[in-house]
Formats: sequence, C-alpha cells, structure tokens
Amino acid sequence: MSVAQLYTKAPGASPTFAASDDLLEEEFCSESKAVCALKTLTLNLSLLIKPTYTRVWIPDPDEVWRSAEITKDYKEGDKTLQLKLEDESLYEYPINLQEDELPFLRNPDILVGQNDLTVLSYLHEPAVLHNLKVRFLESNHIYTYCGIVLVAINPYEQLPIYEQDVIYAYSGQNTRDMDPHIFAVAEEAYKQMAREKKNQSIIVSGESGAGKTVSAKYAMRFFATVGGSASETSIEAKVLASNPIMEAIGNAKTTRNDNSSRFGKYIQIGFDKEYHIIGAKMRTYLLEKSRVVFQAENERNYHIFYQLCASSSLPEFKDLGLTCAEDFFYTSQGEDTSIDGVDDADDFEKTRHAFTLLGVKESHQMTIFRIIAAILHLGNLEVLGERDGESCSVSSKDEHLSSFCSLLGVEESQMQHWLCNRKLVTTSETYVKSMTLHQVVNARNALAKHIYAQLFSWIVQHINKALHSTVRQHSFIGVLDIYGFETFEVNSFEQFCINYANEKLQQQFNSHVFKLEQEEYMMEDIPWTLIDFYDNQPCIDLIEARLGILDLLDEECKVPKGTDQNWVQKLYKRHAASEHFQKPRMSNTSFIVLHFADKVEYQSEGFLEKNRDTVYEEQINILKASKVQDGREVTCSGSWVGSFPEVLKSCLLFQYQMVADLFQEEGDVPAAALRKEASRIKVRSASPAFKAANKEHRKTVGHQFRNSLHQLMETLNSTTPHYVRCIKPNDEKLPFKFDPKRTMQQLRACGVLETIRISAAGFPSRWSYHDFFDRYRVLMTKRDLSKNDKKQICQTLLGDLIKDPDKFQFGRTKIFFRAGQVAYLEKLRADKFRAATIMIQKTVRGWLQRAKYQRLRRATLTLQRCARGHLARRLFENLRRTRAAIILQKQYRMVRMHRAFQRIRNATITIQAFARGMFVRRIYHQMLMEHKATILQKFARGWLARVRLRRARAAAVVLQCHWRRLQARRQLKALRIEARSVQHLKKLNVGMENKVVQLQRKVDEQNKENKLLNEQLSMLTSAHSSEVEKLKKELQEYQQSQRGEGNQLLRLQEEMEGLRMELERAHGEREVMEDSHGKERDLLRKRISDLEEENTLLKQEKEELNSRILCQSEDEFARNTVEENIQMKKELEEDRARYQNLVKEYASLEQRYDSLMDEIAIIKEIGMEKAAMDMTLFLKLQKRVVETKTEATSEHGDFAYDSLKRQELESENKKLKNELNELRKAIADHATQINSSNDVQDSYNLLLNQLKSANEELEVRKEEVLILRSQIMKAAQQKEMRKNMERISPSPSWPNSDQITDQEDAIEAYQGMCETNRLLEEQLQEQRRVHEEEMEALKNQVDLMQEELEKQQQALLQTLQLSPEVQVELGLQQEITRLTNENLDLKELLEKLENKENKLKKQLKIYMKKVQDFEASQTAVPVERRSHKRNMQVAVQRKEKDFQGMLEYYKEDEPLLIRNLVTDLKPQAVSATVPCLPAYILFMCIRHADYINDDQKGFMTQNTAKQNEHCLKNFDLTEYRQVLGHLSIQNYQQLIKIAEGILQPMIVSAVLENESIQGLSSVKPVGYRKYSSNSGEGGSSYSLDEIIRQLNTFHSIMCDQGLDPEIIQQVFKQLFYMINAVALNNLLLRKDVCSWSTGMQLRFNISQLEEWLRGKNLQQSGAAQTLEPLIQAAQLLQLKKKTSEDAEAICSLCTSLTMKQIVKILNLYTPVNEFEERVTVAFIRNIQKQLEERNDPPQLLLDFKHIFPVLFPFNPSAITMDSIHLPASLNLDFLNKV
Repeated sequence: MSVAQLYTKAPGASPTFAASDDLLEEEFCSESKAVCALKTLTLNLSLLIKPTYTRVWIPDPDEVWRSAEITKDYKEGDKTLQLKLEDESLYEYPINLQEDELPFLRNPDILVGQNDLTVLSYLHEPAVLHNLKVRFLESNHIYTYCGIVLVAINPYEQLPIYEQDVIYAYSGQNTRDMDPHIFAVAEEAYKQMAREKKNQSIIVSGESGAGKTVSAKYAMRFFATVGGSASETSIEAKVLASNPIMEAIGNAKTTRNDNSSRFGKYIQIGFDKEYHIIGAKMRTYLLEKSRVVFQAENERNYHIFYQLCASSSLPEFKDLGLTCAEDFFYTSQGEDTSIDGVDDADDFEKTRHAFTLLGVKESHQMTIFRIIAAILHLGNLEVLGERDGESCSVSSKDEHLSSFCSLLGVEESQMQHWLCNRKLVTTSETYVKSMTLHQVVNARNALAKHIYAQLFSWIVQHINKALHSTVRQHSFIGVLDIYGFETFEVNSFEQFCINYANEKLQQQFNSHVFKLEQEEYMMEDIPWTLIDFYDNQPCIDLIEARLGILDLLDEECKVPKGTDQNWVQKLYKRHAASEHFQKPRMSNTSFIVLHFADKVEYQSEGFLEKNRDTVYEEQINILKASKVQDGREVTCSGSWVGSFPEVLKSCLLFQYQMVADLFQEEGDVPAAALRKEASRIKVRSASPAFKAANKEHRKTVGHQFRNSLHQLMETLNSTTPHYVRCIKPNDEKLPFKFDPKRTMQQLRACGVLETIRISAAGFPSRWSYHDFFDRYRVLMTKRDLSKNDKKQICQTLLGDLIKDPDKFQFGRTKIFFRAGQVAYLEKLRADKFRAATIMIQKTVRGWLQRAKYQRLRRATLTLQRCARGHLARRLFENLRRTRAAIILQKQYRMVRMHRAFQRIRNATITIQAFARGMFVRRIYHQMLMEHKATILQKFARGWLARVRLRRARAAAVVLQCHWRRLQARRQLKALRIEARSVQHLKKLNVGMENKVVQLQRKVDEQNKENKLLNEQLSMLTSAHSSEVEKLKKELQEYQQSQRGEGNQLLRLQEEMEGLRMELERAHGEREVMEDSHGKERDLLRKRISDLEEENTLLKQEKEELNSRILCQSEDEFARNTVEENIQMKKELEEDRARYQNLVKEYASLEQRYDSLMDEIAIIKEIGMEKAAMDMTLFLKLQKRVVETKTEATSEHGDFAYDSLKRQELESENKKLKNELNELRKAIADHATQINSSNDVQDSYNLLLNQLKSANEELEVRKEEVLILRSQIMKAAQQKEMRKNMERISPSPSWPNSDQITDQEDAIEAYQGMCETNRLLEEQLQEQRRVHEEEMEALKNQVDLMQEELEKQQQALLQTLQLSPEVQVELGLQQEITRLTNENLDLKELLEKLENKENKLKKQLKIYMKKVQDFEASQTAVPVERRSHKRNMQVAVQRKEKDFQGMLEYYKEDEPLLIRNLVTDLKPQAVSATVPCLPAYILFMCIRHADYINDDQKGFMTQNTAKQNEHCLKNFDLTEYRQVLGHLSIQNYQQLIKIAEGILQPMIVSAVLENESIQGLSSVKPVGYRKYSSNSGEGGSSYSLDEIIRQLNTFHSIMCDQGLDPEIIQQVFKQLFYMINAVALNNLLLRKDVCSWSTGMQLRFNISQLEEWLRGKNLQQSGAAQTLEPLIQAAQLLQLKKKTSEDAEAICSLCTSLTMKQIVKILNLYTPVNEFEERVTVAFIRNIQKQLEERNDPPQLLLDFKHIFPVLFPFNPSAITMDSIHLPASLNLDFLNKV
C-alpha cells in the first residue's frame, strides 16, 4: 500500500491544517466531512506522483515541528512510517488511521520564504512557522503578510528600514507588490481613506515586548511625513511628541519587555479634505494602576518616577525632597531600578521637551512633578499599629507625611487623621471609625493609585487639547496600540480585562476576514459555500452577558460584606455548564476561562478590590480642598515657600488650584466657590456635593472598561481595519534569535492561524488568466495554443489535468484553486520539464559518446604511427652518435696539443714586454722633470710683471675718480634744480593725462550718437570763414617776417592786442547770452512748477473720483481685494527694482575697483620701466615742457574756446526759444480740450513727457558739443606742439645721454619712483576703504529691505486670518500709511537729487575752468594746426537711417507686451518661427530703452563693430545676472519636475514588469492574492516603447524651442538618474522581481535606453553613467551565486552598489522554478565579509529627488537683430521698428 493510499484511506484525514493542542483539534475537526474529504484528496495529489522521498512535518518537543523524508512506501497493516530526519538519522513515526495521526506535507523549497503566508500550497501550522523562520533568520525580514494581517517579528535590533527615503518609496505605490512593511499598511490605509472616503483603523496587537508601541510609532511617523499639515502649525510634530510623554507615564519595565505599555491607547489622526494632518485625539484604556504600589521581581514602576528621581539634583527640584529611587518603597520593590542602556535623566529631558512642545506651561509641569513626588512620599509613609490591633496611627513628625501634604497643599493634621480613620454615615447620624493596619495600608495604596490615575487622565486631556484643531475634520485614521493576549503563572483582574478585550477584537477580526473572503468570491462570481469559522461569541457572552462574570462581579461588589470567595462560588453555580468555563480540580478560589487562544486560570484574590477601586471619600475631599484651608492658602507653609526657587514661587498662586481641580467630579462645586464659604473641612458634616461625588465614584472598573470597549468596537466597526500582529521571537531579548515554541504560542493567540484556516477552507490560491497561461503553457498542446482565447485555453487545460471540478473555480478575472492544487500543477510542470530535460540529456550524452569513440580511434592510429617512427628514429640516433664520438676524440686531441704550445709562446712574449717597458719608463720620467721646471720659471716671471702693471693702473684710476667726482657734483646741482621744477609741474597736473585719455575715448564713442553735430559745425564754419582766411594771411606774414629779426617783436605785440580785443568782445557777448539764457530758464522752471501744482490738483480730483466710484460699486469687497493684490504686486516690483539697483551699484563699484587695480598695475609697470631710463633725458624733457607752457601762456589767450562757447550759446538759445514756444503752444491747445479728469491726466502726461525730454535733450547736447569741441581743439594743439618740438630738436640725442650716470643719481631716481609708488598705494588703499564702506552700506540696505519684506509678509498672513470687513479696513489703513511714507521718501529723494545736481554742476564748472587753463597753455602751436582742427570738426558726418534692430513702444503698452509674449503665449504660436523669438523681441525693446537713456557708461570695448551695433550701450545687465540666473534655475527645476511627474508612473511598469523579451516571464511560481483594497489599483500598465516615445517627445520639444545642447544633456542626465533611482528602489523592495529572468529582462530594457541615447547623440551627457547601479543590479541577478569565486566576482563587478543593496538583492533573490538554487546564508555572509571595508553610505535606497547642479553655457546667437521678422499672430502692432 503506497503512502498516497494511506492518506486516502484515512477517514476524515485533514492534513491541510491542524493544531498541536487538543483545543484547536476540537475546533478544526468540527468542519463538515465534505470539506475534510476535499482536503484529503488535495494533499494526496503530490504523493501520487512520487510517494517515496516525500517530505513531511512531524511534531517535535523542542522545535515544535521537524522536517523529515519518507524513505519507504507504506504497506497495508504497517503501524509506522519510515522517515529520515535532516541529520540523516532514521525515525519510525507511528500512525493511526482511526485517530487521523498523519504527518503534514511540506511545501517545495521554491515556495519557502514567500511574502504572504496564504499563497503557500500547503496551509498548516508547520508551514507557517517554517516560512516565518526562514524569512526572519536567513533573509532578516521581520515583516510577513498573512492575508490582510501584517506579522511583525521584533528583531531586538535597530534596522535601517525606517528612513525618510523608505517612506517615500512606499508612498503612492501598490503595497502588495512591495516587500511587507509597516509603511505598506500605513500607505494602504492612507490610500483607502483618500480613495473610498472612509475612515481607517490600524489595529496593532501583541504581547508585551513584541514591539507594538514601536510599530504604532512608525505608522504615525509615516502619516506625519506623507500627510504633513498644509499650514505651519507643525501638528505632525506634536502628534509625534505625545509618544515620549505617554511612554514616560504609561510604560514600565516588565520581565518580558523593558518598555512595556501598561495601558491601551487609540489615536485618531484627523485629516482635512486635502488629506493633510489637522489634529489628533487620544483615548486610553485600562491603565494598570496596581503597578504604582506594587511591582514584581525584576520589574519597575512607571518610567516617570525613575526619571524624576534621576533628575532630583537639578536646582528646580531641590525642594521636592527626592533622592535616589532605591530610597522609596513604590520604586524599589522590584529590586532593580535601572535598565541597561537607558539613561533616565536623559529621557526626563526629552519628556520635558515634549511637554513644552505640546504647550504645557512650565508651572503645570512643575505641578505634575510635585504630584508624582508626593506619591513617592506617600508610599514611604510609616503606619504605626496599636496594641489592640483594631487601630493605628501616623506620627505627626513623619517627614514623608509633611512632604506629601506640603507638595499637594493639603492640611497635614486632616490627612494624618483620615489616613487612619473612616466615616460611616447612617440615616440618623455619622460615625468615625478607626481602621486596622492592613486597612490603612490598603487605603494609602488606593489613594496613591487614584492620584496617579487622575494625573494620567489630566495629561491625556491636555495632550488632546494641544492636538485639537478648529478646522473641520474630513476623515481620520485611527492607530490602536493595545495589549495582546496574556497568560501568566498568576493571572488577576488586569489579565482578565486584557483577555476580554482581545476576545472582542478577535471576534471583529474573524468577521472582517470572513467578509473579505465573501466579497472576493462574490466579485468573481464564484459559488459561495458557507465556511464554518471559529466564533467566540459564547466566550464573550460568558464575560459580559447578563449574569456573566462581570455582572456577578459588580453585584458582589455591592454586597456590604462581599468577598472574592463568595463571588467565585456564584460563578461555579451559574456557569458550571458553560463550555468556556471550568473549575480547577485543586482550587476553590480560582476559575478557568477557555479563550480563543488558550485556556487561562484566574485567581480570584483581589478581583473585588480592584473592581471597586475604593478610595475613601474623606481623603478625596481633603485633596479637593487643596489651597482652601483656614483661609491661609499659601501662607500655611511659609517655612518651605521661602526656600523654593523663583520659578516655583511664581507657580504657588495657582499650583494648588490645579491639584484641587484634578479631583473634581461632575456636579462638584469648584474650589474657588468653596473658598468663600468655608475655610476648613468639617469632619462631621455631610456635604451634598461630596455625596454626589460618592455616587459617581461607585462605578466599578469593570463597568467602565466594558463601556469604553463597546465604544472602541463601534469606532472600529465604522472604519476599515488593518491588522498588525507583533510577535516576540524570544524571551531573552536577543537579536535575531527564533524560539519556535514562543512564536507558535503567539501565532495561535493573535489570530494568524485562524486567517490561515479560513483561507484554507476556501480557495486560497488565485491566479489571473494571463499569469496562469504564461506559467503553465508548457502543459498545453499545440492545438490549445493555437486558440486566441486564453481563458478558454486555461479552462480546457484544467479540465484535462484536474478531474475533480470542485478543486478549482473560474472567476471573471482569476482562477481559484483549493489548497494543494498549485503544488500539483507545479509537480506536473516540473515533470514536463524533467522529461524534456531527460530527452535533451539522452541526445546530448549519445552525441558525446560517439564523439568520444571517434576521438579514441583517431588517437589509437596516431599512437601506432608515432611508435613505429620512434623506433626508426632511435636506431638512426645510435648510428649518428657513434660517428660523432669518433670525430669528438680527434678534435679533442688536436685542441689539447694546440693549447700547450700557446701557453709557452704567451709566457715568452709577456717577459719581453715587461723588460722593454721598464727601460722606456725611466727615459720618460727624466724628460717630464725637465719640462715642469721650465713651466714654473715661466709663471713666476709673468706674475712679477703683472704686479708692476696693476700698481701703475691703480694710481691712474685714483686720479681719474677724483676729477670725475668733481665734474659730477657740478652736474648734480644743475639736475636737482631741474628736478624741483619738474616735481612742481607734476603736482599741478596730476591725473591730467588720464583725463585726456578718458575724454578722448568718450569723444570717439559719442561720434555715432550726436548726428546733429555736423549741422552745427557747418554753421560755425560759415560764420568763421572770414576769420580763418584772415588768420591764414597773418600766418603767412608771420612766417615771412621771421626772416627779419628786428620787426618780429612788434608784429607779435600787435597780434596780441588784436586777440585780446576780440576776446573781450567775445566775453561780453557770452555774458549777454548767459543772462538771456538764465531768464528763459527761470521762466521754464516757473512753468514747470505751475504744471506740478496742476498735476497735484488733477491727482486729487482723480482720487476723489476713484473714491466715489468705489463707494458706488456694489461689490466693494471684490474691488478692494483686487486693489490690494495690484498694490502688493506693485510693492513687490518696487522691492525687486530696489534690489536690482543695489546689485547694479555693487557691480559698478566692483568694476570701478578692478579698473583702479589695473591702472595701478600699469602705472607700476610704467614706473619700473622709466626707472631704467636716462634721468637726465627725462629732466630735460620736463624743463622744455615748462618753458613751452610759460611762453604759450604769456603770448596767447583762450580766444578759440571762447568763440566756440559763444556760438554754442547762441545756438542753444535759439533752440531753447523754439522749444519753449512749442511747449507754450501745446499747453494752450490742450488747455481748451480739458473735459474730464481722464483728459486732463492724459494732456498733463503728454506735456510733462515733452518738457522732460526737451530738458534732457538740451542738457545732453550742450555737454556733448562743449566737450567734443574742446577735446578736438586740444588734441590738435598737442599734435602741433609735438611737431614743433621735433623741428626744434630733430635728433633724439641728448647731451647727457652718452654720459655715465653716477650711482648717487640712480639711487635718488629710484627713491623718487618708490615715493611715487607709495603715494599711489595710499590712494589705492583709500579707494579700497571707500569701496568697502559703500559695500557695507549696500549690504545694510539689502538687510533692511529683507526685514521690510518679511514684515509685509507677516502682516499679509495676519490680515488673511481676519474677517473680510476687518481686512478691508486694515487694507485701507495700510494703503494710506504706505502712500504717506512713499511721498515722504520721494520728497527726500528729490531734495537729495537736486543737491547732487548742484554739486555736479559746480564740479563741472571747476573742471571746465581747468581744461580752459590747460588749453590756454598750449596756444603756442602754429595757427595752421588750429585751422586744421576746425576743419576736422566740420568733417564729422551722420550715418544714414536704417533698421537698427530696435523696437519702440510706450510705457502703457508694457502689460500688453508681457501678456502677448510671456503669460498668454502658446508654444504652438511660435513653433514655426525663429527659436526663442519672444526673447529676441524683448531684447530689441530693451535696446531701444537703452538707446534713448542718458546714462553714460562705457563697456563692451572688446566687441567687434557688428557686435557693438547690437549690444547695449548704456544699460549694464551684469547686475541682473543673478536674478536671471535664479529665474533660469527655477525654470530648469520646473522643467525637471514636470518631466519627472510624467515619467515616474511609467518607470516601474515599463522597466521592471513589462515583458519586452517574450518567454522571459518573471511570474512567481505561486498564486497571488489581490484584496479588495487593491482592486482599484494597478490598472495602468506601460511598456518600454512608451517611455522611449515620451523621451522622444521631450527631446523634440526642447530642440524646437531652441534649448542649448548642453542643457538638453543635463536634463536627460537628470531624467535617467530618476529612472535608475525609482527602478532600483522598487527592485530593492520587491521580492517578486528579484530573479534571473527579471535580470535578463532588465538588462535588455537598459540596453534599449542606452541605444536611444546613442541615437540622439547624448553619450557625452553622463546619462548612461547614471544607469550603472541598475545595470549592476541586473548583472547581479544573472551571476552565479554559489562559490567563493562567485563572491569575488560579484564584489569586483558591483562597484556602484553599496553593501546593503547587494545583500538586500541577494536576500530577495527568488528562483522562478525548482531547477534554480536559492542563495545560501553562508554565501551572503561571505559577501558581507569581503565588502565590510567599503565606506558606503548608510542609506539603502537612492534619493530619487536629488537634482544635479545645472550649468548654463554661453552660446552666442548667429541671428542678427535687423533680420528678425515679427509675425502677425503675436498681435504686436503697437511696436515700431527703429
């Protein structure tokens, strides 16, 4: 009998799922027989294929389940199965067909390690445990899905999987495609809230130490990051700040967890319509108050007690009376007051910071800490028992009693009395009864628990108040962090309530899972068969129903003398027949409840006391009366008030009030009201308020907990729940240690196995038709594949393979399989592959054997041939060696005799050579001695002759030096006289050469602009033609008269007299012209003032009309809003203009500084060159210049300049008169046409513009003509002077040039040059200091403008928060204030400008005077040169008018221009025109504005003539470079953002999921489950061709718009980096795509992208290099991963991947079929060891939001301005070509 028959024969066998204990077996065996039979047949299918060597699971006492392998088929009658364990040992497993004791079947290795437990083929307890163990230990994956449940195993180690980039990686993704994660659950909840408009809940449960709090914290962090608040309130930071506070006051150390939450909490995070966090609310459940007064061994009280004790040394806590935690009874019962690795003082600082962040005042914080300190002092209170045992007392000298009362502000005597006594109230009178020692201790502990509970509630309320928002909540996501199922050796009231809550949550979980399964079947039109799932409603009824456990407990609490024993006896009588209630055999004080997870035995001791939570009324009243005793309030304890720090003294006025309010109940009179009525608590009185509090106080803990639990269940039922089950892998808290027993206990308790059971009862495996077709097409026939309908093909295949139709169902989009059917199909698929493999192997092996035989035959023949040849060659070799030996003997004998003869001969020759050499050397030494003696005699005689010569020459030199020194001193005196005169001339003419050069340069630049100069010069030429002729005749006469020396002086004097007369006449005419010009100018200024007054009147009328229109408008608020927006835009533009002007001034100062530095460098170079010149030549030249200047000054005047000045004034006067007449006429004409305020304003603007342009033109032309004429005259005079000097001295030789300069003269000249350099350096330092001061002033102005802008922004934000009416009023006030300030600023600016203008005019006059003086000194040149100069002035011509590449427009057309070219322009309108046409048009408009501007600046000197025609002449745009650069960067980033927004949704689908290579499908070999939450996602699928088409679109658009190639390359580099980052991040978080076939597919897709880059000539952009990490990831998936050589190859190849990324990919690597092998743990450890020296970044994922810095190149345009045509489609008719 085979093993398959064994499983078939077993009646009711159900190896799919079974529990290891009796309880679960009873539950699961209650299924119908039909379901059991179906499960049996399902499991037998795999055994029918290969019964022997089938792997199974058997129970194990240590590991719970152990793997084994069947080694022998079962035969009928066998009582055991022959198994082989993993350690190769044999084992006989007993079987019993009657009791269904068969081992569970094991899943194939290819299915192990799945993300979702429900997709396993065999669904049972050992499969679940093994899958979790493999993922946890081998892959270090702590999260696993189990249907809709996320199973989280605590690693007890900080993992790098919670960074910000991981949050962004999960945000917006299809979470079921990603690795399981708490962020995936949070993203699913957030997405469902936004999509389904329904509230969500995340239920986190688990036992203590499993990581519930951390999981809830990470979920809240995800919501805070993804749904950050839209405003600047940072509500998400406050939500996260509540965690340290709640951990401090609600968490404690237990034996299982160092940070165990001892309460349950439900946090509702509220969202608005935009799904931003707006607030939160917290609800708490069942605080473990007993921990305040009692802790078990190795446990601690709540953290806040130890934190406060650790910080007791702080100054503000000195008066709390605290010491170390070991000194207090309430904190030292566990004997261990510290936690390894935890600093309580540091945690206390975090807690205080969190209080501050949530808005808790410092005074309230101090009060909280005082209350906590009071609880510690209360625990140390010593109670003294009396002898009778019926009473006890507390000493009045007890320090802890005094500290307790002083800290809470209560009367010490009252508290001392009521701690030991209680009040009994009857119908007639009131008694005071003393209590026993035990009762006093219980009352003290109850009071401490009550104080802490009230403080806990107050803190929670304050947190809720801080997290509350006034914005209406649109939806919320709740995070429930609640205790899991607990069972201890001693279980009390707390464990009962916890397990009761878990029963309710489990019921809700079961119903939700069942509902999801039913919805899935109904959506796919699958026949729904009712599944019998475990319902724990009877257990819940046992607890909460009428006369249930809680009801009987409350009833017993009402009995005056009720006890725990009586209550237990009532339970025995009432619920003895219940199937979920049992009585222990050996105890009468405990009871057993059969919960869904396990049966728990509860000890009844303390149930009544904990349920009553009794606190005596008198003690509560004392606390309520805090600060209201004897009318003294604070002064009652003045002895300790004086010692408090200042911060506590300021808190005393209201801190006791907080203590009193802490214990007020509903209906109580506030303490402030009681303060007026009573000053002391009266013991015998019975206040109504206190009775009301007593009634309220009698609510039991069980009743309150039941009500709050019902409210919680109502909230959860109204939301869509998401479940997180936390598992504690071991009790030792060791990282990555897996205890199977503890894990299995928790899996049974948290409902994971129930999810598996429900899934296994239906159709757990589900495949889409497309995936099923791709996976199992190898099982189909050619006839089936020829069909086009994949659904029909799948139905035909399953009908042929699986005969039982109940094993599968066909849905609308999926195929549903029973458990085990996928494994059966995988077996068939593997067999098909195996058969094909065998066929291939057979053919290949036959071919190999035939090839081997052919090789052997050819080798045999070759060996035979080689052997025969070898024998023949050996014989020949023997003969050859014999002959060679004879020859060698003959030659050897001959050589030996020859060598003996040669030795004798060589010896003879050597003796002869030595003898002959000795005789020759003797003769040589004698000749050498004689020759050396001759040489010594020659040198001695020569030395004596040279000594005599040097003595005679030295005497002659001394005589020459004395004579030359005498002559040099004489010459030095003459040179010093000349040097003094030259220095004086330098001081007078400092900088004149530079000014002349600058003026000459400005003359050259103005020749093109002053086109009217020719006409004026022609008039001057005609006016002075007669004078020129006269001067020519005089010049001729003067030249003739030079021959006669006697008459020369008289003629010169006569000429001087004539010139003087003409000069006086010219001066008179000039004064007349200046007087007339001054009068006209005064009239013009008066007219301007009249026009300004008229303008102010018109403005006032305009404002009045505007105010009337606004008042009459119906929609006043809208108009005000529009006006405010316009005004704000204007202010912003003004600020921007001011900033740009400052930047412009800064750039000009920098340019000025650079130019000065260059000039100084040039001067230094020139100075160094002149230092080497002949100083005598330089001094002579300076002397000659002075003499020439003196002669010219004495002989000639400034007649030429005065004549030119007079004529210029005449022409200016005429021009001014004409323009004044035109202005008067225009004013008269327009004055008659004034009919409305708008006409008045237009005429005024026209007149003002005309007047302004006339004045500007007048001043510009005036200065230009004067400077031009004077410079031309001066240049001609200088040229004539140089020619005269050449005639005077035709040869360049000087008298002193041939003389040798003395050393003292050279030193003096060098010192003079050093002094000059020093003066220049001082001037440079002074200019640098001025420049730095100006820069500092500019920076201060920028800072002031930034501050003003920030103030305006703040005012705007405050205004927007006000009501509309207040906004209008405030806007008007601000507008009036702003206008007033602007008027004042304008007036100040006007005054400054006028002062500056006057100052510049004065300086201009001074400079003109200096120029005139300098020109007068140069009048000694011949008159012919001056006449030639005048002819040159007349010869300047004007260029003919043509299109100069400029567009003229009016200021009022600027908005229309911007709208047509920028805001309203469509790219299609200019697609067929010149690229960047709007930019060219705007620049031509700027050129026209530059052309008509009068700001004289010189730059662009390095340009060509053609470039200068098209460049700006006056406006320097360098100061706008930063603004334009910022705008360009902003546009670039916006372009990248838009492109990434289009590409990002396509990347994962196109690069990772799309099957570009047919047949390389990476479908997982298991079914997948798409839950209803994901049904609306994933509808869009993209291919790689779509990405390439989109990239082509981007490229064509950028090319069409004329974008520079360098920028295009940078854009695509950024886009390809984003493609790499998104794809790699998704790959690192998805197990289903980490396979060999995906690597092949990914490498092909990347090659397509690289080919596209080459096609677009973008190889040099660096885009391909950004794909390197993705390429290496694809190669890593394809590489062999087995040996150490493979590890070395991976390490050397994957240089762009970090160690974490490599290890992550290896852990995620999933074989597609069983022929592939998994990556072993040893191989991964080997990789880690080899890569541990790398300095990789700690992040696992790439930052896909990273943007590379952009670099904008300079590419000059080839388009000229005058060749651009304006298309009519742009509607730019108002532009005129210039």
